[in-house]
Amino acid sequence: MQLVKGIPAGEALQSLRHGNKIFMHNVSFGDFSPARRKETAESGQQPFAAVISCSDSRVIPEAIFTAGIGDIFVIRSAGNTIDSSIIGSVEYAVEHLGCNLVVVMGHTGCGAVTAALTGMSGPKVDGILNDIREAAGPERDPMAVAELNVMRSVGILKDDLILDEGVLVIGAMYDTLTGEVTFMVPERGLESSLENDVPDV
Repeated sequence: MQLVKGIPAGEALQSLRHGNKIFMHNVSFGDFSPARRKETAESGQQPFAAVISCSDSRVIPEAIFTAGIGDIFVIRSAGNTIDSSIIGSVEYAVEHLGCNLVVVMGHTGCGAVTAALTGMSGPKVDGILNDIREAAGPERDPMAVAELNVMRSVGILKDDLILDEGVLVIGAMYDTLTGEVTFMVPERGLESSLENDVPDV
């Protein structure tokens, strides 16, 4: 049972898109002020979206979406792969924190994807790499595999979680060079264009 009903998924997606536009132009960052720390420490967290991203040190969801303390619920794993702890974390974000938008975000130049495609192996990393290989199938282009891997993770979440109506799980790709996030949104109308809503720089 959902204890907190957050903002609609479409509105959350607009907030992520808007924040990414600001990040791309290096205008400002999210609210990390002492006042915001105090507010969230006393009243708890109510993030508007959950973001599953790769653990890559170049991929920083809070910065990419110009989000501050308490704004987004970030879950990270190498190659943004999904296991039981990730699924449980998403369930918590949706059911208890009111996140109606869940984004699985891959990125360009993903080292985990490269490792999977080049045959890297290790006793602890094999589970991650084999998941990526399963997503890749016969595909060998790293960018295409990164996108397939995102969509595999999206599919797992949709299959394994019982989601209320209005909860949206989508994929996204982050370009480590340009800073732009491209969302993979199948439903028409949710991706309300903010292309012209870019702050002056």
